[in-house]
Amino acid sequence: MNRVMQPISMVSQRARTALIHELGVVDAMRFLNQFHVGDEGYSVQREQMFKDDTVKSIVAKIKARRNSST
Repeated sequence: MNRVMQPISMVSQRARTALIHELGVVDAMRFLNQFHVGDEGYSVQREQMFKDDTVKSIVAKIKARRNSST
């Protein structure tokens, strides 16, 4: 196969078109909206989010939330 590598913009357009064709516009958009490129990496965001917590405190919060919802 002698294919020339397409620019990423073209690949992205083809992927969106395929998703819309297979899923429909609404579900394709719902799928694509799951992916958000943030300003920082995943690890940095999680480090900031949980900077004052320990594993034990996170587990306690999870258990408390589960108990309050039942």
